[in-house]
Amino acid sequence: MANLTDAALRDAEERGRKLLEIEPRAKAAYYDATSGRVVVDLVNGCTYVFPVQLVQDLQGASEPDLAEIEVDGLGFNLHWPALDVDLYVPALVSGIFGTREWMTKELARMAGRVTSPAKAAAARSNGAKGGRPKKTANH
Repeated sequence: MANLTDAALRDAEERGRKLLEIEPRAKAAYYDATSGRVVVDLVNGCTYVFPVQLVQDLQGASEPDLAEIEVDGLGFNLHWPALDVDLYVPALVSGIFGTREWMTKELARMAGRVTSPAKAAAARSNGAKGGRPKKTANH
């Protein structure tokens, strides 16, 4: 920070102004216990809603803990004090609900539950051949 110049400060301020204009920011947020979703009113007049079970850090939390939401960081963050959880609003609106590793596992888990006629036909065909081959231990 010792090399901070007036030009660098002006550039940072300009980037900050642009972020305030283009990034989604929360004006208010609340937990809707009936639907199990968090409702976020954005400063641009839109509303974003997401189910808590999709969010890594909110899964399994109690309703009273979920109901206590604070909007901070000029609307860029949602904070749950009782859970010590902070979520970045632009990431939520982009569909990022956890770490990359957790999201990959969660998406794979959901994809594995999807059924289709092609998947059912492939399973029948594989079953007719004796099913999956047995795993072998390599020593």
